[in-house]
Amino acid sequence: MEKIDTILLADTILTMNAEMLVIEQGAAAIDQGRITAVGPAEEITMRFHAASVIGGSGRVMLPGFVNTHCHAAMAYFRGLADDLQLKDWLEQHIWPAENRFLSEEFVADSAELACLEMLKAGITTMNDMYFFGAATARAAKMMGMRAIIGAGIVDFPTVAGDGADTYLAHAEAFIQEWRGDPLIAGCIAPHSAYTCGPETLKRVKQIADRLGCLIHLHVSETAWEVGEIQSLYGKRPVEHLASLGLLASNVVAVHCVWLDESEIEALSRNGVGVSHCIESNLKLASGIAPVVKMLRAGVRVSFGTDGAASNNDLSLLGEVSTAAKVHKALTGDPAVLDAKTALHMATRGGAEVLGIDGLTGSLEAGKRADIISFDMRKPHLVPMYDAYSHIVYAARPSDIDLVMVDGAILVKDGRATACNESDILAKAMEWKVKIGAGKRS
Repeated sequence: MEKIDTILLADTILTMNAEMLVIEQGAAAIDQGRITAVGPAEEITMRFHAASVIGGSGRVMLPGFVNTHCHAAMAYFRGLADDLQLKDWLEQHIWPAENRFLSEEFVADSAELACLEMLKAGITTMNDMYFFGAATARAAKMMGMRAIIGAGIVDFPTVAGDGADTYLAHAEAFIQEWRGDPLIAGCIAPHSAYTCGPETLKRVKQIADRLGCLIHLHVSETAWEVGEIQSLYGKRPVEHLASLGLLASNVVAVHCVWLDESEIEALSRNGVGVSHCIESNLKLASGIAPVVKMLRAGVRVSFGTDGAASNNDLSLLGEVSTAAKVHKALTGDPAVLDAKTALHMATRGGAEVLGIDGLTGSLEAGKRADIISFDMRKPHLVPMYDAYSHIVYAARPSDIDLVMVDGAILVKDGRATACNESDILAKAMEWKVKIGAGKRS
């Protein structure tokens, strides 16, 4: 027998591989952070001897969720300003709060809270966009999470820099600093085409091409944005980005709510990945992205939570369930965005959008062990006829009993194991006092 670190057992394994293989009474063999084998439990336990055997009856196992768009360090701004249009929300509330409170310490502490929330919700990989990216990277690394951290770029001064030159220089240095880390990678994250002019976006592309990294930006989030880009440049946002060379397979276009048919075709033709953040879009009344049309056109669509300040939670499972239902209502077709498709978008599909599907996103031999398990022995989860359906339409983040990233168990029996949760929550309450006082003054 081969000696390995861990065997994980489950009644049902949703591998999310290319064949969408489902294994009943299955097991995964884990060694040195990597999946060694996945198959029937009887075969795995006969082939391997593990130092630890975990899971079993009542569990559904699947790859960890991949959150393709997040502003992790905005967790401390959750509930600060709600029930507003995006433009007013940003300009009148969020940007002033950021100018007042943003710092390395703030970002590190708030990102730590966000990572805790995401891990307990089964998110094993996040794609972030914010300032002070090194602080977010250190927090994610400490929490054991896989992350692609986007260095934020805008054309105007903030507490994080005095303009595009500074942000771009910081971005390049940050991406180089984290190159080769097993969990953390950097990318370049221009906020949008309305906060970054054409010359800045051209320089973003040059850096991304030179360093071989992702470009992560908001695209066509609101009708106002479309009108603004048209008035400035005479083109719709996707057409404008195309003219600058910013449509490519290394681009993660976030939101994509207000697209016309030609823009959808352009995204598909150029291999652009899309992050669908339906709950943030609904809450801000920004609209609903034409996801069904994008999928039918061959666009790679994934899910993002957006930040906790606009969502107001970091549950990718919530995005999956909401999207699967809303798009049925929009189209009048209960078969569109079915449970299996939605779950693919949250796992392997998300990894493909981020270009890391060789590492994660499915349970296959050779991939890193980013795995979650649901405890289905709950009143709202029995009896179970179809695991895809139950995960998408009935399960909750609180049903997740195990989370593993790179072979390390970060959540067990629903409790965080790699951090002091009480300390993280206490820091959040300390910051709440500071932010609340600042809001009143």
